[in-house]
Amino acid sequence: MSRVVHFEIQADDVERAKAFYGAAFGWEFQDWSGATGSAYWGIVSGPEDEPGINGGLLQRPAPAPAPQQGTNAFVCTIGVEDYDATERRILDAGGQVALPKMALTGMAWQGYYLDPEGNTFGIHQPDPQAK
Repeated sequence: MSRVVHFEIQADDVERAKAFYGAAFGWEFQDWSGATGSAYWGIVSGPEDEPGINGGLLQRPAPAPAPQQGTNAFVCTIGVEDYDATERRILDAGGQVALPKMALTGMAWQGYYLDPEGNTFGIHQPDPQAK
């Protein structure tokens, strides 16, 4: 089997995307342009001793899909401890609800959002009492 080891977010406005993900999730960004040969920001999404992967942020190389057209890439879901508090941070940072909070009965709370660049992502709070 092969596992996902890195993710990438494409953005029309890289600085706006950095501000959004920093405010919503506390992510940090490192300039990796020297290693990639073009503008590229490494995303540190958490401590190395915790489950999860890091990623990258780059200028969108082609137009994004139009609204209501759906995604043309993988959708990453981010594990959170407090769904409602995270949703408030997402909305305060300029994100939008794509699919509202729903119960995955007996497992978790799940929902989907759009970042200010139009990218879809999910959040997931484990909760065996969800219904």
